[in-house]
Amino acid sequence: MPAAPPGGEEIHGPIWSEPGSLLERVPVAVLGIDEHDRVCYWGPGARDLFGYEPGAVLTRPGAVLFADASRGTSASCSRLTEQGRTQGYWRGRLTARHRDGTAFDCGFRSFSVTGSGGPSVVMVLSSRSDELDRVKTNLAFLDALFETCPIGLVMIDQDLRYLHLNQALADMDGVPIEAHLGRRMDEIMIMSDGGEYERMLRAVAQGGAPVVGTLVGVRPRGHPDRDQVRSVSFFPLSRAVGTRSGVGGLMIDVTDRERAILEATASRRRLALLDGASTRIGTTLDVNLTAQELVDASMPDFCDGSVVEIVEWMDETEDFDPARPLFTRRIASGTTLPAPATELVSGVERVRYPPGSVIHEMLRTGRAISAVVDEEFLARTVVTESRTKIMGESGVACILVAPLIARGTVQGIAMFGRSAARPSFSEEDVSLAGELASRAAICLDNARLYSRVQDIALTLQRALLPTTLAVTPYVDLAHRYVPGSRITEVGGDWYDMINLPDGRVVLVVGDVMGHGVSAAAAMGHLRITTKALARHDSEPADLLGELDACAQEAGIELATCLYLVYDPRTGRARIASAGHPPPLVLRPDGTVQTVDEVLGVPLGVGGCPFRTTEIELPEDATLALYTDGLIEVRGRDIEAGLDALRAELAEGGGSLEEMADRILAGLLPEPPTDDTVLILARVHRVAR
Repeated sequence: MPAAPPGGEEIHGPIWSEPGSLLERVPVAVLGIDEHDRVCYWGPGARDLFGYEPGAVLTRPGAVLFADASRGTSASCSRLTEQGRTQGYWRGRLTARHRDGTAFDCGFRSFSVTGSGGPSVVMVLSSRSDELDRVKTNLAFLDALFETCPIGLVMIDQDLRYLHLNQALADMDGVPIEAHLGRRMDEIMIMSDGGEYERMLRAVAQGGAPVVGTLVGVRPRGHPDRDQVRSVSFFPLSRAVGTRSGVGGLMIDVTDRERAILEATASRRRLALLDGASTRIGTTLDVNLTAQELVDASMPDFCDGSVVEIVEWMDETEDFDPARPLFTRRIASGTTLPAPATELVSGVERVRYPPGSVIHEMLRTGRAISAVVDEEFLARTVVTESRTKIMGESGVACILVAPLIARGTVQGIAMFGRSAARPSFSEEDVSLAGELASRAAICLDNARLYSRVQDIALTLQRALLPTTLAVTPYVDLAHRYVPGSRITEVGGDWYDMINLPDGRVVLVVGDVMGHGVSAAAAMGHLRITTKALARHDSEPADLLGELDACAQEAGIELATCLYLVYDPRTGRARIASAGHPPPLVLRPDGTVQTVDEVLGVPLGVGGCPFRTTEIELPEDATLALYTDGLIEVRGRDIEAGLDALRAELAEGGGSLEEMADRILAGLLPEPPTDDTVLILARVHRVAR
């Protein structure tokens, strides 16, 4: 605090009061009195309090500052300095006198200061008694307010961290006062308003308009089973020196009065969970992934752990028998709890539930049920002692089980668990779990049906495609069939090699447009028909005409086919095409020929004759027959695909198997987008 030495100039002494402190709110005079009771230091506060400039009071008797001064002495001054020197510290109230002669009641503090080797000085602090009384009254009022006020009071900083609060608010939150301090509001309360409450507080903290009587729905983390409606008022706190601005607030619990808001808050939370689940569940047609999406969508908002299990029925018509054990297969799991909860949900694949279990009760009623994990539950539902021990140590306190029912069939079960740190499942939670499981069951059933159709189509396709091809000394063969992506896994691409009399060889490749069971069935129909017609030794064009008529009769609307007959005695090949990509010939000199004289319309169109083209193949020439999946790639022109295939073929080198692998690796995208067939046939002539 500033002090003036005898010369009158102001310097900063050893006691300095910063603006904004309590001493700024209550004017404090600082002065010093020497061993002769004369004023030796005079601060700015003393000038304001007593009215004397430093030059008018320094070196004068301190008695001039007191109302009982007479002839340069004052009993009050003597008492003040004597007590300060003898007791080391003294405080009391005395009557002071202003320079203008007015007397006023004043509070004094005095203490002795001794310099190194110098005389002692009594430092005096003084303030008007009415100012001190005002501050003391305000502080007492604030203390009493925070101690006894039944309304929640809070002070938070700009980062929404608790600075001060009263017991009423701590009781509302269910968290002790000490546990609040320094933590953010979102660590104490669970909100379901999309951040609107936090945005409101930040706006006030940044100097916005006060908020008065706004109703908000909250769930305190100290009372996780109790939704509350609070009437809140917030106002910006003035910025003091050395502190950050913040927000002051008042909160009143009006839950009973505003029950409708609570119900709306809970409904919004349930709707938000269902809405999020709708967008996250069923993004694929994979049963396991769909089940895992259900598990992930339920945590952590709804539960602490979840599993999905598929019931292993003998067949779909089997009736549920509550007197028999139930077997399930766990296909998805997850938990936010520490070990051993992880082992509890993922440490088993096939599960057996004994008769009388909670699962049996749920399947008997067809409705979701909840149960407390106690000794009775463990005895009824958990078979092995080891699993009972793990569940007992996992921290899971309650279980909610919901059936996965779609199209009148129980597909499986979904189980949700909560730890003791969260409330048990309520009736609303049971209803929510039932609806969540119902939506997920449809997605799971769609994925199951799709997988079944895929399995049927794959089985059919594999049965219809050749496992081994005919063998001849006149043709060396390398063949590849590459299925498309998961969505288009089953297609209508096919190929074959057939031996004819006199050593002749038939190479045929085709492609039925579309995918799935119908494409696979059409492909098998055409392959078998082609093999039967080839035995009649027809001209290629005539054979395609017969095949076209069969396609029309079978309802096959669009399919391509390339039919080639090679005669090793002449080295000539006769070719006919029904709209299929042209064959390529790699000659021994490394040149590549495109046999594009054969065009034709696809099978099933009808009304257009086919024609046969004949070419000569030199010894060791290599034929390349393929389907459009090899040259047609999204974003690439078909001519560019043909050029790429010709370039790969022209590189030659290595065996036919190595060539086939290299061509596929160079041309097919990863993953393949369509089915692809590639046949490489190196021809030889009959020795003369």
